[in-house]
Amino acid sequence: MDFDLTHARHDPAHCLAPGLFRSLVKGERKKAKLDVTYHYGEHEQARFIGFEPLGADDLRFLQGLIALGGPEGFIVTPNPTSKKPKELRQLLDPKFDAVHQNALVVKTKISSLLHEVGLSDGGKNITAFKNSLLRMSNVTVVLTKGARQASSHLLSFALDDDDGDMHVCLNPRITEAILGKRAHTMLLMDEVRNLKTNPARLIHQRLCGWINASELGRVQLDTLCEYVWPKSTNPNSMRRRRSKVRKTVIELENVGWTVNEYAQNKYELTRPNRQ
Repeated sequence: MDFDLTHARHDPAHCLAPGLFRSLVKGERKKAKLDVTYHYGEHEQARFIGFEPLGADDLRFLQGLIALGGPEGFIVTPNPTSKKPKELRQLLDPKFDAVHQNALVVKTKISSLLHEVGLSDGGKNITAFKNSLLRMSNVTVVLTKGARQASSHLLSFALDDDDGDMHVCLNPRITEAILGKRAHTMLLMDEVRNLKTNPARLIHQRLCGWINASELGRVQLDTLCEYVWPKSTNPNSMRRRRSKVRKTVIELENVGWTVNEYAQNKYELTRPNRQ
């Protein structure tokens, strides 16, 4: 199968925020909320607030949208005049400094998005994607730098169910990463497509957020577990989680990473240089 997208330029804060995307058990979305704060830089933080937590499925769809944002995206300025960009901008609900920032709209078809992330365009996947869009559009991203703030939804969207067309507007922070106007995390889409499990997808994005191409990073097994399940748990559950993550590390090897357990439960992970 041929694919058009080679990479996605993602925002590091969205990749590295602990617990923004995590492993979820059945029914957890009905009970839990999303409220994650990530501190970075000097006096800077990103807070993500939503009605439902985000899982590995949401992560995967967002990666695909960001990848599509390169070839299929167009800029929406702070004062659009056309009907569709104006509607998407309003739904994005920018506030404070974000009012003056550009956003990027991805215009594509649902089937194209599903194809590029390695999924078929069957009814089950279409429904899952639509549910994910609604979930992510209800997440508010609040960026703080010193006394200044910028706020918007994670994304906004408009769908045409008759022909499958969609417009997705990505927040200004992600927009700047896609356009190369700020430091970004490079995700290779062939790696994204070939990962088989949700823990592998969650760990892969976090690692890509801080390990550059051809570079090596050291990390403990329990830290990798936290990338998937941010909350601590009892010893029996931790043993099961460690076992799952050990299998997940093999998936990284299968997509080209070099993995070396240099001490018990301590790993050296080298990212391939294929960018």
